Amino acid sequence: MTQAIEEAVKKVKEEAKPRNFTQSIDVVITINDLDINKPENRIDEEVLLPNGRGKDVKIAFIAEGELAYQAEQAGADLVINKEKLEELGKNRPQAKKMANSYDFFVAQTDLMPTVGRFLGPVLGPRKKMPKPIPASADPNVILGRLRSTIKIRVKDQPIIQSIVGSENMSEQEIAENIDAIMDVLDRNLENGSKQIRAMYLKTTMGPVTRVI
Repeated sequence: MTQAIEEAVKKVKEEAKPRNFTQSIDVVITINDLDINKPENRIDEEVLLPNGRGKDVKIAFIAEGELAYQAEQAGADLVINKEKLEELGKNRPQAKKMANSYDFFVAQTDLMPTVGRFLGPVLGPRKKMPKPIPASADPNVILGRLRSTIKIRVKDQPIIQSIVGSENMSEQEIAENIDAIMDVLDRNLENGSKQIRAMYLKTTMGPVTRVI
């Protein structure tokens, strides 16, 4: 399948019209014989892409003191302290805007109850509740990992759609990223990748190419 994926990536990139930005490449996978009414079939996992996403990922750190300082030095896109957290909790429109603007949230463990109280109603429905981390954690490691991480979900329909790279990445790099998603499906689906009905690739604004 790897060769078929690489050929499809090449075709998608060739058919993409030039834009004034680097387009993402997304994979769309439809799945056979998956009863989504059963909670155990609703896949909700993070996948570490071996070659990264090829696009910027916005990450917000919720922390105090030394961890907040280290997160800023490590290049976190936003650092929220307890005071700011409480302000956001009182301003729902601003909290929603912030929630929509960031891909991942990370929170100092002892701040999680405060996060749940003030931002839970906003982050929870968006599946963006923060990952709790100890105050001794290394923000460089966390940021590095999250910038190569995607989320794949099966919720209302037996379909997965996710970014797997960008048009300036090689066919091999994107194929390896898709292989990482396939590994997750092999673990989560009863019949593994044999349950895949079809796979498609597309750029942000380009046509769809069928892989299988």
